[in-house]
Amino acid sequence: MDDNHTGASCSEDRPTALPSVQQWNPQQVTTPPQYLGRKTLPIKRGDAEPLTREDLQYDLLYYIFADRTVAFVDALAPGQPLVNFCDLYVNALYNSSKCSKVLKDKMVDTPAFAIEFAKISLLTNVGRINTTMAFFPEMKTALRSYHPVPSLQKTDGNLQDAPRIKNCLKAALLPFEFKTPAPSSPAEILDKVRAGQIPPTSVVNLIFVLANSNHSQNIAQTHFDAPVEFLDLFLPVNLSSSSRAKAFLFLVFYYLQGPDKPNPFGDDFARANPGKVPRLRGLSRDEMAQENVDPPEEIEWGKRMSAHRSKFLKELVDEMEMEKRRKKNPPPIPVPPPSTSSFSAQELAAIRRPRAHRHAASTSAESSRGSSYSHEFPTHPHAMVEQNFPRVPFTRSEVPPEDPNQERTMLQQAWHNTTTSDPLEDSDQEADEHVRLDYNRRLRVLSRLRGKEPTPEPEPGTYDPSSHPPPPPPPGAGAGEGSAEPGMGRLQQVLSWQ
Repeated sequence: MDDNHTGASCSEDRPTALPSVQQWNPQQVTTPPQYLGRKTLPIKRGDAEPLTREDLQYDLLYYIFADRTVAFVDALAPGQPLVNFCDLYVNALYNSSKCSKVLKDKMVDTPAFAIEFAKISLLTNVGRINTTMAFFPEMKTALRSYHPVPSLQKTDGNLQDAPRIKNCLKAALLPFEFKTPAPSSPAEILDKVRAGQIPPTSVVNLIFVLANSNHSQNIAQTHFDAPVEFLDLFLPVNLSSSSRAKAFLFLVFYYLQGPDKPNPFGDDFARANPGKVPRLRGLSRDEMAQENVDPPEEIEWGKRMSAHRSKFLKELVDEMEMEKRRKKNPPPIPVPPPSTSSFSAQELAAIRRPRAHRHAASTSAESSRGSSYSHEFPTHPHAMVEQNFPRVPFTRSEVPPEDPNQERTMLQQAWHNTTTSDPLEDSDQEADEHVRLDYNRRLRVLSRLRGKEPTPEPEPGTYDPSSHPPPPPPPGAGAGEGSAEPGMGRLQQVLSWQ
């Protein structure tokens, strides 16, 4: 799936000669001393420092994912076909419950990115990439360090950060492993295989088990010649990348498909020594220097991304310093602009004077229903203009003459009030016959809505029916408008019933 992507970039890195097979001598290795003790497996680099091909053991990853041997049962694919390791591992990541939809879409749209993501995931799977690493330069948290990966960031996809990759790997299980715990030791895996369960676990969980330090001694004694261990396959040691890739694929087939089946990744040495990995081919110092060589364009890209990271951090620090200075010296509160309708001192005094009079009047007559004190609310001085300042004169509309004996409808009366009445005038004027008729009609509407007469229930001993006339009949009862006493207004008649 990635022949076109990685074949050209790695063809010049392969050794041109095949040296004789030799045993691995740790004294000949040019690896930093910490890897010899296997105490610090993860890659150690400073922030913004690129991860080189030697750090990743890029040629080893190339040989692992470029192998086209169809030998593994893919339990997650329809029909459980036989696939190569690349398809098996990529499909396991794709079906992880922690793989986001954006990541899945990118893996489908760009197969080259899917392989790049699988390679960085495999390094996380074995512990070479720890959870303090991230691979996008705009990361702000101080808990992780940014590292460009030129050889695995040739597409425009986001490689995520190490914690997200680790979560994706942890959730890459087979369907039955969500109900029962996945096997946690090589012996448990082989027991499931011998019981006929193929595959016994997911490829991701298998690699977690093989890389577990609790099983390293047992695996080393079973499959390797001293002093080699499983994790040495992913370290910069003087063993050829191609032979280490074969040994890795041999172990994956051994535990996923069964130790008794013919292993397609074995050689004559492995067939003569059941359980042993194919012979590992040693390299001289010069031959090691020919593997995992960084091309000039990758070196330049890594420097460019490191500079971009440094610029981003500088801008971030400057922004944080500015924020600290703003908190220490907050800007002055802006003065509100002067109001366009400001009053002079004399005008404000005139506004307060009548308000004080109203309060005094209301306190002297607390029992009055019309007390202004009980209905007043704190108001802005600008809202009390009617007491002291001239109003714009109300212009009455020209109303055509009408017959004074003709009654207006409720709509006509409302329009008449709108066009002829000043809403700011005192409403305690004597009402004409049209106003009384309008009040009477409104009262009848309310009576019909309530379903009973508007007269409230009288208090005992205070109501004498003989001293008051009966209420008018409801609308539609046949009583005419002239049934009221002559010379008595209708509003006055209604008030007299109370």
